[in-house]
Amino acid sequence: MKVGLPLSSNTVALPFSEVEKSRKMAVADGGREIETELSKKKEMTPWEQHSAVISIPRFDYNAPSSLLHHSHSGFLITCPIKREKSATKEAISLFAKYIQCCNSSGSEENSASKRRKLSEENVDGEDRVNDNDVAGGGGVEEGTCSTVKVDTDGETGPLLKLVKLTKSGLLLFIFGKNVSPDVVGIVSKIVQSVESGSSGSLLWCNRIFPIQATCSLNEKELREVVSKLVLQFMKDNQKLMRPIKFAIGYNRRGIETELNIPKEAPNALELLDRNKCFALVASAVKDVVSDSVVDLKAPELSVLIELLPLSGIPKGSLVVAVSVLPRNVVSAKPKLSIKALVSDTKTKGEKA
Repeated sequence: MKVGLPLSSNTVALPFSEVEKSRKMAVADGGREIETELSKKKEMTPWEQHSAVISIPRFDYNAPSSLLHHSHSGFLITCPIKREKSATKEAISLFAKYIQCCNSSGSEENSASKRRKLSEENVDGEDRVNDNDVAGGGGVEEGTCSTVKVDTDGETGPLLKLVKLTKSGLLLFIFGKNVSPDVVGIVSKIVQSVESGSSGSLLWCNRIFPIQATCSLNEKELREVVSKLVLQFMKDNQKLMRPIKFAIGYNRRGIETELNIPKEAPNALELLDRNKCFALVASAVKDVVSDSVVDLKAPELSVLIELLPLSGIPKGSLVVAVSVLPRNVVSAKPKLSIKALVSDTKTKGEKA
């Protein structure tokens, strides 16, 4: 006897055996579809797998031009070569945590007028990397978002912008020209957190250099920026013992050997010379703090200058990042630099 389900008069009931056969065929087809999807995933290249998991901001291609004409604050991050995307993801997690912490200390009125939020954008796919790992250091709190944004007076725009560079192993994030948060305080909190072990160890962000200001590499602008930052540092640290011990660091990252500076830009060419740049900066420091002396072993005040390898700027145009830093975020040995956030065994591919 044929068994079927009671259906409407216009519907023909299928025998039980036919229904079972159709079900088995559907299950088999579903299994083949799953196998096909798995095989596609297995065939993905490492950077395709990485891109499928991680979303990071696009480069802001207007930022280099803005850096030529305006001063910006931000962060310059060193990381292993070919791990830039992983370091970007890790940096975004850090900034989402610590910039929010800094902002939350403001007044309730500021909190109401400046609404913070996080958002994600896909990467432009510019630099392919050879990792298929999910970036982000162990223990780092990772939110559901990537790039911190701020909403001020109804206008929403990215608080941090990712800038394209010509050197591998480097990341540059900058704030808008009218946004000047306490970048030194942010990095100081990150350093303290890593040293105390409260945030766990980082994997990809080797060092984070807080950029207080940027300027073109010429005598007038560099002297003005250094003088302003040193003056502010002394106002914030009036209890320092006299004479003030200071040191100067200048990192050109080999850019001076790659540039063909036009003859009409002799001033920039002069300041590419390390000794001439040191002399100018030391003079600016002494103009503000007359009772200051150079001390490379234990400086209370460190002036660090980074030549930025910006992409997409006119030939011969040079921009530097400048910061005047306290001793708790710098290391004097083996050379003056920002404190490392990862152990020496993990910094093999770093562009220090």
